[in-house]
Amino acid sequence: MNTSTQRPVAIVTGACGALGSAITERLAEDGMHVVLADLDIGRADALASKIPLADGQQLLPARVDMGDNASIAALVALVGERFGRIDNLVNNAAVNHRGSLRDFDPDKWDHMMAVNLRGPAVLCQQVIPYWERQQSGSVVNIASRAWVAGGPPAYAAGKAGVVGLTRSIARELAPFNVTANAVAPGLIPSAFTMDGRSEEFFGAMAERQINQTPLGRLATPQDVANTVAFLLSPGAAYITAEVIHVCGGSQLAPLGGANK
Repeated sequence: MNTSTQRPVAIVTGACGALGSAITERLAEDGMHVVLADLDIGRADALASKIPLADGQQLLPARVDMGDNASIAALVALVGERFGRIDNLVNNAAVNHRGSLRDFDPDKWDHMMAVNLRGPAVLCQQVIPYWERQQSGSVVNIASRAWVAGGPPAYAAGKAGVVGLTRSIARELAPFNVTANAVAPGLIPSAFTMDGRSEEFFGAMAERQINQTPLGRLATPQDVANTVAFLLSPGAAYITAEVIHVCGGSQLAPLGGANK
């Protein structure tokens, strides 16, 4: 166990996708030790090998299945043994089995809720002893604009649940000086959002999104990573229980004539 370092230790789940890798790289740039927690340990190893580090800074690739409670507990034990502390959690890992209310698969619904909603709660639960001892910590949960706009029912319901979970965490863990916030991105072109969709379908969806967005473009992984980094920084020490929409203003309800 390395207890000599004063660098904050951050766990990023789903660290190897477009969004997770941007967050991981930004937190490493900010000087944190970063745990690259992902189901695909090979991708985590590959990403870690590409990120430049300062003297004494560490990256720890780690396999985790966010739908498996034992896997989450093993992750926390591994990180605690390596660093002796855990400061920041970024709950980014997610799955999306798309389906309408008419045709969704209940088993896939349960899997999505396990990974997207229960997993972040279990991870926070496992880290509470560290936060209680340290009297500090931060959580950023990645939600989605879908929590207000709707979308595939299981995904939208899970992300709305993430917002409620975030607010509950903020209230319960405030006595330990732990902050908890959610980041709700707009549409980001990535393997995750394009999975199961044709190029033509995704292109039309992206065009509609741009037309409904006051800033006139889609979100990027870097936009989200920058917001996460701020919420984990000392500058955000008095911000908790918030939902930060990183979607160019598209969370606003259209006004009459606004799109003419």
